[in-house]
Amino acid sequence: MNSGGSQMAEETRRRKKKTNAIVWVILGLLILAMGGFGVGGFGSSLSTVASVGDRDITVQEYADAIQAEQARVGQQFGQRLTMSQMQALGLDRRVMERLLADAALKEEADRVGLSIGDAEIARRIRENPAFGGVSGGFDREGYAFALDRAGLTERAYEEQIRDEIARELLQAAVVGGTEAPAVYVDTLTRYVAETRDVTLTPVTVADLPGGALAPTQDQIQKFYDENPTLFETPELRQITYAWVTPDQIVETIEIDDAQLRQAYEDRIDDYSQPARVLAERLAFADNAAAEAALAAIEANETTFDAFVEERGLTLDDLDQGEIARSDVDKTIADALFALEEPGIVGPLETSLGPALYRVNAILNATEVPFEDARDDLAAEVGIDTARRRIDAEREMMDDLLAGGATLEELAAETDMTVDTIRWDAGSTEQGADIAAYDAFRSFARTAQIGDFPTLETLSDGGLFALRLDEIIAPTVPPLAEVQAEVEAAWRTQTLTRQLTERAAAIAENDALAAAAQSEAITRLARDATLEGTPASLVREIFEAEEGTTLAVEGDDQRAYIVSIDAVNVPDLDAGQAADVRAAVEQQAGNGIAADIFDGYGQAIRNSAGFTVNQQAVQQIQVQLGGAG
Repeated sequence: MNSGGSQMAEETRRRKKKTNAIVWVILGLLILAMGGFGVGGFGSSLSTVASVGDRDITVQEYADAIQAEQARVGQQFGQRLTMSQMQALGLDRRVMERLLADAALKEEADRVGLSIGDAEIARRIRENPAFGGVSGGFDREGYAFALDRAGLTERAYEEQIRDEIARELLQAAVVGGTEAPAVYVDTLTRYVAETRDVTLTPVTVADLPGGALAPTQDQIQKFYDENPTLFETPELRQITYAWVTPDQIVETIEIDDAQLRQAYEDRIDDYSQPARVLAERLAFADNAAAEAALAAIEANETTFDAFVEERGLTLDDLDQGEIARSDVDKTIADALFALEEPGIVGPLETSLGPALYRVNAILNATEVPFEDARDDLAAEVGIDTARRRIDAEREMMDDLLAGGATLEELAAETDMTVDTIRWDAGSTEQGADIAAYDAFRSFARTAQIGDFPTLETLSDGGLFALRLDEIIAPTVPPLAEVQAEVEAAWRTQTLTRQLTERAAAIAENDALAAAAQSEAITRLARDATLEGTPASLVREIFEAEEGTTLAVEGDDQRAYIVSIDAVNVPDLDAGQAADVRAAVEQQAGNGIAADIFDGYGQAIRNSAGFTVNQQAVQQIQVQLGGAG
């Protein structure tokens, strides 16, 4: 079936050339960035975590997939998720489902005899920009280096590509020609592309009759009684904790001159640097091509950047970083350091052939004497020594806790101090001191009364242990304690209600409506934002029928009168609506195809049979920082 597979591969390549180029760029970059997951700690008996039919999912594949999901989701949350958080969100199960589905499709490709020729594999590798050299062609050494960095052999990587192409062909065969129903696409497009013409009239506090609001004590009491949850204190956790950080004990650290001088020598590259240049290197096929390029640049016929763009490269591809004389051959160094200001030199012979260097900055030699660096060194060495002292005492602290020592006893025997905190687990504010540490908040949030205190690490090298003493339930303080807060809440709620009522009254009175200051808005889109208005306003506009007038609640400053003047039904065959329809059609078709293919994959998996080694999964998660 090799020839048939190759023909199908070529057909798929023509249809998906642009998409695959992007996919392979991303794949290449991932390979270059991937450090690999150490599996030595699991023992030689543990190599797979699951299987579908004859296809195994290896420890390495599962660990890499978990770490990739951690990084992806972490970008959305703004911080890297812990393994425990991944488990709580069910992301570890989602990763396993994806790997099982992928293995099932590979198993099915084997079953139907779908194979890919070596020529197609070689073409995919050669066309991957991540393996391109400076000259733009395939770089054999760069390819080998990238795979070595990723912990892959060439054979293993090529098998991955073979499986990926087979999966693409299988997917094309299963979902090829899948289209979304026209009625569905048209209905959804009309919904998305519909616009409305409206007249918007704000009603402000100035439109209210009467003066400032002054609630009576009876009104305040009634509002307080009817809305207790508005004034309820949060649930608090009474926590006793013992902790120590490098900053807390650094002043007790004695540092002698010899330590500082040794630190200075160890960091000499930070304090004494030779002259350097910041440069980019562009290699050419031969000396004549390099000289012609230089001549064209000097004649202002083209630019260095234009040559880079013609090659399909970026300046990052050419960046050589900071270059000192000792970093390059003497001939290159003499040419680079002969410049008195930034410019282009060359052609110069390099390992890649003749090249032009563009020097962007010239950095003079720098030297900071020991005496000038002394204070900074003292601070660094002090913190580093304090951190090592804490680390050296950790075993003793663990032994004390294991022997039944209380936190108070632990603090008496070590550098730790003990304190208490009433902590609000629902607050978004990090707080000060120990509450500012993510590790403390994480353990404080899940601690239970009666838990045995354990020693945990803080981000700065400090240690802490905590004990949950009491959970203080939410309470409603007496009115006298929250009088000002109750008055402010009553005023806000009352003004909001009065403004909405006034808007309704104006909307029903033609004379008042005609005198109001209004704004005509045409072609208002469903996803539009009206500055200064509540997010619900546009939604309510699109829920109303043509000819309707609405009084819409805002806040304690303004309400709104909205008249729906026209509902503009889009022409699906012209203008922006046509573009929207095309996008909806593609997205809906892709969704249907994905559902079909997912169902197909699950059917294959169930038919072939699958197993998951839960013990192996748990061991990997524990090593990655999970709870086990």
